[in-house]
Formats: sequence, C-alpha cells, structure tokens
Amino acid sequence: MRVVNISTNVSLATMTTMGLGGTANYVVDVTTDEELRQVYLNAKTMSQPVYVIGGGSNLIAHDEGYPGVIAHMMIPGIEIIADDNDTTTIQAGAGVSWDELVRFGVDRQLTGIEAMSGIPGSAGAAPVQNIGAYGQELADTFVSLEAYDIAKDLFVTLSAADCDFSYRRSIFRENAAGHYVITRITLRLFKSSPQPPFYDSLQRHLDSSQITEYTPQSIRDAVLDVRADKLPDPKIVRNSGSFFKNAIVEKWQAEDLQKNYPDMPTYPMDENHVKIPTGWLIEQCDLKGELIHGMRVHKGNAVVLINESATHYDDLSLARQTIIDAVRDRFRISIDQEPLELMTP
Repeated sequence: MRVVNISTNVSLATMTTMGLGGTANYVVDVTTDEELRQVYLNAKTMSQPVYVIGGGSNLIAHDEGYPGVIAHMMIPGIEIIADDNDTTTIQAGAGVSWDELVRFGVDRQLTGIEAMSGIPGSAGAAPVQNIGAYGQELADTFVSLEAYDIAKDLFVTLSAADCDFSYRRSIFRENAAGHYVITRITLRLFKSSPQPPFYDSLQRHLDSSQITEYTPQSIRDAVLDVRADKLPDPKIVRNSGSFFKNAIVEKWQAEDLQKNYPDMPTYPMDENHVKIPTGWLIEQCDLKGELIHGMRVHKGNAVVLINESATHYDDLSLARQTIIDAVRDRFRISIDQEPLELMTP
C-alpha cells in the first residue's frame, strides 16, 4: 500500500509558476481516485477547505496563502481505450502533463491536439478553461471526463455537452466551480494528416521554414519553435502563460475600430462576434516590454506577464489593472484575466 505524502506549511509560490503566494497548511499528493476521496472526507472531518492544484501554471495565489488542504493532483497514466479506421480514443490521468499527452498522440501519428504542444499544466486542468492554441482547442477532440462530485461523494462521467465548452470557459469556471474534481479525460484523435489553413503565425513559420509536408510531428515542432519566441518557459521564467484572454467583441465594434486601426487583426467567432488578439491591443498601448510594479510585459508577446521582481500579490494586481485600464481607455474593450485565483474560502 502506498504511503500518502503529506507536507505542512508549504509555500504556494513554489507550487505556482507565477511564483507568488503565501503558505498552505497542508499539501497532499493524490495519485488515485480513492486517495482523492479520502482527502475530502478527512478534510470535512477536520472542517478544513480543500483546493486542487495540478501544475500550477494557470493559478495565481494570494499572499495570505491557503488555510486548508491543497490536493496536489498526480493521478498518472495514458492508455488507448478504443481504435477504429479513422480515430483513436485515449484516456489520461489528471496528473499527466498536458504536453506529455500531446506527445503521446503525435508519436502515434494522431492529429487533433498537436497545435497545442507546449502548453504548460496538467491534463486534468485542460477542460477547466477549454485550453487552446494555434487554431485548436480541447473541445475539438473531447469525448468525456471522469470527476469526483464533492457534495455527493460520487465519481461521475461528464460528456462534452455537460461541460458546456466555449472560448476559454466551461462549467468548471462558472456555475460548477468547486463542485467537481477532474480525475481523467478522454479524447478522440484522428488518423488523418493535419490540414491547412493553419493559424496565421503558425503558417508564417511553416512557410519561412519551407515546411510543406504536414504531419503531427512537423506541426508540433513548428508550434514549439513559435512558442519558444512568444511564450517563455515557466520552468525558467516565472509566468503563467497567456495572462489575458483574447478579446471577443461584437462585429460592429471591430469594424468601427478598424476605421482608425485598419491593420487590427480579427478572427471570426460566429456571425456576430470576432476575436481580437489581446497582445496586439496591449502593444498598441505602448506597454510591450514595460516593467509595471515588478511585472514585465513580455517583449515577444504582450499577452504574457513575467514576474521579474514582484514579491506580493498586490504588485500583480496593480500591474494587471494598469494594463486593463490602458486597453479600455484606448479601445473601449474590457480584457479578462485567464488564470484562476486561489483565494481564502
């Protein structure tokens, strides 16, 4: 029987890639469904709140820390659970790193998630914000997930429809926040080759590198090259990836803005809405590369904030508000933070 690893007074700055946050009373490593269940049952007995952390790359911790139990999600394993002429269905434990899951598919010449190579974090966190990059998103291949229903003390299976995915959101960020803990995800990948047209920046890289044979591996390699320039490795530089979501605005508003900004990039979302890259909006506010309250706006991608010298949550909060205000004042667009916030319950 495995001995459960329990630590006390652990710095959340060491568990989150932004490198901020106070201490958690307890941190428990969770590697099985039953261990997860016992964490919640024991915490309930002790009247302790519980929060689940994966890789910590999409989470901002506060200075006051967490006066309860942090369940460190480490459920392992990737397996093929179904296969036919056109698709292969794979299941991954919530503790598997997302990029390990992508590599598993690419190594088997499967498509559907190769453009999401290099996204930090765990597989279990992927459905929470419906992660996506370079024209792909989780919902495109998602079949179902297994989760622990905290209130009912039951393990359940949720379909894509149950999760109600849309751009960078799901029920887990809204009405079902804190209701479930994801333990496994199931994806259906394809045996066909990646097909153009690809996302603009990815296509430019493919063209400049004279890559014309599109395979899962060639797309993965290209994405990793592009990301190396635009998204600093959180293992080396303290950041949480894209800090702001891309702006979704009504089509008429984008058309109105393009009268003054004819080069403003837009991407159709539906017949009434378009996406505007928030990095472009921030760059137009002359904030790219700027140091704001210890947070550096990344010189390669203005949607990324790097913790260069910030030591408190308030530093990040002030930097965030400065950027939000600048974009709103110039474009009449409100931009939203992408990472979740770990706060005292």
